[in-house]
Amino acid sequence: MTIIAAADGSALGNPGPMGWAWYIDDARWAAGGAPHGTNNQGELTAVLELLRATKHTGEALLVHCDSKYVIDSVTKWMPGWKRKGWRKADGKPVLNREIMEQLDAELAGREVRFEWVKGHAGHPLNEAADERANGAAQAFQRRKPVAEGPGFEASGGPRRRGAVPDEPAVSPDEAPAAAEAPGPRRGRGERVSLRDHAAGGAVGIAQPTLFDDMPEPAAVDDDIRLSLTSRERARLRARAAEAGLSQEDFLRGLI
Repeated sequence: MTIIAAADGSALGNPGPMGWAWYIDDARWAAGGAPHGTNNQGELTAVLELLRATKHTGEALLVHCDSKYVIDSVTKWMPGWKRKGWRKADGKPVLNREIMEQLDAELAGREVRFEWVKGHAGHPLNEAADERANGAAQAFQRRKPVAEGPGFEASGGPRRRGAVPDEPAVSPDEAPAAAEAPGPRRGRGERVSLRDHAAGGAVGIAQPTLFDDMPEPAAVDDDIRLSLTSRERARLRARAAEAGLSQEDFLRGLI
């Protein structure tokens, strides 16, 4: 089986507020970004996050990408750069070396193919990734939460999500233990950022839960119906999966 995905990046002003996204289908996609970056950095980071999110599957990966810079970097130029100590043919340092080295590590032992697609030409996966990457860049520009997506959880994989500007990132290892409470392991507004290999991971803080700001409902015997936004539904689905529960059982655990 081959996983087919698209990866794309966006930078408003280039450089400027930057977004990245990878997309497989509506149940498996992720987006994130940074307050400042280039379009190439967004494109490279999208591929890096896709590789990390699908690593556990052991499946082959086909990446649709509209950046020839990204494709040529990982399929043509990288071996020569490594031999020259991450320098180009003219002796100048390779741009975006930190991301390139991480890509090199993630590609090792993986069966990955890249296919160039023309951007903004109606390719369904590319358009979906582009929309989400641009949305992430705009969120950083407006200092709003990023729509980070469900990740690869639809297939039981680890979650890697985008960050919210100026919010501390939360490492999955620092989430409350399941024995402490049956509720969610990440609070409202928490995000998992790109891992900083040099710093050894992200730092976590406690946050309010999804329902903390809701009024106490009156006691009734009838079924309770709750309307959620698409973002709230995604968080509920993600937290239920993290707890190993159905969404219904997860909600019961909050009562």
